[in-house]
Amino acid sequence: MLRTVCRAGGALMKHSRQGVPVEWMAPAQQRWVSSNPMNTMILFVPQQEAWVVERMGRFHRILEPGLNILIPVLDKIRYVQSLKEIVIDVPEQSAVSLDNVTLQIDGVLYLRIMDPFKASYGVEDPEYAVTQLAQTNMRSELGKLTLDKVFRERECLNANIVTSINQAADEWGIRCLRYEIKDIHVPPRVKESMHMQVEAERKKRATVLESEGSREAAINVAEGQKQSQILASEGQKAEQINRAAGEANAVLAKAEAKAKAIKLLSDALTRQNGNAAASLSIAEQYVAAFSNLAKESNTILLPSNTGDISSMVTQAMGIYSTLAKQTVNASEIRETEAQTAKRAALEEPVENNPQPPQYS
Repeated sequence: MLRTVCRAGGALMKHSRQGVPVEWMAPAQQRWVSSNPMNTMILFVPQQEAWVVERMGRFHRILEPGLNILIPVLDKIRYVQSLKEIVIDVPEQSAVSLDNVTLQIDGVLYLRIMDPFKASYGVEDPEYAVTQLAQTNMRSELGKLTLDKVFRERECLNANIVTSINQAADEWGIRCLRYEIKDIHVPPRVKESMHMQVEAERKKRATVLESEGSREAAINVAEGQKQSQILASEGQKAEQINRAAGEANAVLAKAEAKAKAIKLLSDALTRQNGNAAASLSIAEQYVAAFSNLAKESNTILLPSNTGDISSMVTQAMGIYSTLAKQTVNASEIRETEAQTAKRAALEEPVENNPQPPQYS
C-alpha cells in the first residue's frame, strides 16, 4: 500500500513539473548557507558562522565558533548561517519614472545576518525575499522621480531603498548595509532626445560664453576709451594750468619790469637835463612809428605837419607837463586832507572831556 502511494505521488509530481517553467523549478541559490554537517558529537564551528541546532525537531540553541558537544540522534544541525557581509546581484528589471519613461535598472545589494534565529525561522528563502524586496522598493522609489532626477539623485535613491529594505527585513534578522545601482538603460529614442538636449545645452552655453566674452570686450574697450579720455583731459587741464601760470608769471614779470622802467624814467626826469632826454626819446619813438605806418595797413592817418618833429615833441612834452601837474596837485590834496583829519582827531578828546570848573 505504501509503495502504491509513493508511486502515485511521484507520478503526480512529474506531471506537475511539465507545466511549470524551468526557471521556477530551479532552486534558489543561498550563498550564505553551506551544507549541513552531521552530528558527530564533537564539532568545531568555524569563525563567522552560526549553526542552528534542533533537538527532537525543536530549536535548541545556536553553536558559537569553536568547540561544541552535541548529543547524537537527539540533536541535529538544521541551519548553517554565515555572519559575513553578503553581496547579492539584483537582476535587471523595468520601472516607470514619474514622467512615464520606462527604464531598465539593475543593482547590487550588500547585507549581513544579524540574528541567525530569525534568518532561519523568519523566512523560507532569505536571498530571494531580500532580492524581491529590493526590486519592489526600487520600482516604487523610481516612480517618485523624473528621468533627470534619477541620474542626479542616485545617492538619495540608494539611501531610500536601503531604508525601506531594513524596515521590512528587520523581522528576518537581516540588515541591509547599502544598495548601489549598477546600470540604468533608457529607450533608444529617449537616449537620442537626451543627446540632443545635451548638445543644445552645450550650444547654449557656448553662445552665452561668446556673448559674455563680447560684452566683456566691449566693456574693456569702453573702459579703455574712458580712461584715455580722462587722461587726455587731465593732460589738457595740466597744460592749461601750466600755460596760465606761465602767462601770469609773464604778466607779473612784465609789470615788474615796466614798474622798474617807469621808476628809472621818473628818476631820470628829476635829474638835470631830464626834459631834454625825454624830448629825445619821444622824437625817436615818433620817427619809428612813422617808419612802420605803411607796413601793417593800407589806410594811414597822418597829421597835417608830419615833417615838423619839434612841434610834435613840444606837444608831447606839454601833455606830459599837464599830467605831472595834475599828479602833483592830487598828491597835495591828499596830504592836505590827511593833515586835516589828523588835527580833527587830536581836538576831539578835548571837547568830549571838558575840565570841571574851579572855585576860589
